[in-house]
Amino acid sequence: MSKPIHVVFVLFPNVTQLDFTGPLQVLSRLPGAEVHLAARDMRPVETDAVLTLNPTCTFTDCPQADVLCVPGGFGVDGAVKDAALMRFVKAQAEHAQYITSVCTGAFVLGAAGLLQGRRATTHWAYHDLLALVSAEPVKARVVRDGNIFTGGGVTAGIDFAFTLMAEIAGEEHARKIQLGLEYDPAPPFDAGAPEKASPEIHGAMKGFYDARADEFREILRRSMA
Repeated sequence: MSKPIHVVFVLFPNVTQLDFTGPLQVLSRLPGAEVHLAARDMRPVETDAVLTLNPTCTFTDCPQADVLCVPGGFGVDGAVKDAALMRFVKAQAEHAQYITSVCTGAFVLGAAGLLQGRRATTHWAYHDLLALVSAEPVKARVVRDGNIFTGGGVTAGIDFAFTLMAEIAGEEHARKIQLGLEYDPAPPFDAGAPEKASPEIHGAMKGFYDARADEFREILRRSMA
């Protein structure tokens, strides 16, 4: 009997639920996957979109991850200041076979010192801030550097999960799961990246994110001190 693959997702308040649920849907179909949802305690974790998540374990009793995944969201501001969460990520990363993130979850890895000199990606609005955690920013949906896989913003987490699945279980298995999930994106608008959106739409969304950029930059600086 083959050993189970322990996939550990790190949960925190105000996580972006699709950063988590997209990869969860895919990676739960890895052969032998045992999925663990780790949080500070066993209380339901609020997300950014009504849904609450029920942890399966705490940071103190979570098994060692083979795959460690940190989703993102505005809750990353608090996550990088949570000493227990950061200790957990650092400890798990020491023995994890794969260290991964989706969206702004990359900054949790960065604040833990795991992206120094590594190529990485994140949500387009925060891409330039990767340099603050000593990462090399790469504009791509999925970036691999050794055993570190990072996904871009939100929906890129699904692409990231299939990329990782192919690495672990082979491309044929990944293709089967892709078909089973009917993952065949055909968005009604071609505006899902800054270079594709109109100047007006890009400007409006950039203004939304820029409004909190200075505060987030200072949070990152303090977390790296």
